[in-house]
Amino acid sequence: MNLDRVVFALAGGMILTSVALVHWLSPWWWLLTALVGLNMLQASVTGFCPAALVFKRLGIPAGRLFR
Repeated sequence: MNLDRVVFALAGGMILTSVALVHWLSPWWWLLTALVGLNMLQASVTGFCPAALVFKRLGIPAGRLFR
């Protein structure tokens, strides 16, 4: 698994988790969904993703998007 797939898996997992938290706990968890979406939009424009930096330090091989 490369860095791109791990970053997208993390984002998808966080979105699904926040949807479950909205369903069972509070609608305020939609803010987490919005923050994840904003971070994905920002990463698509700038190419910078904080999660990619963390995963790179953990030794996950680079992909095509995040290096």
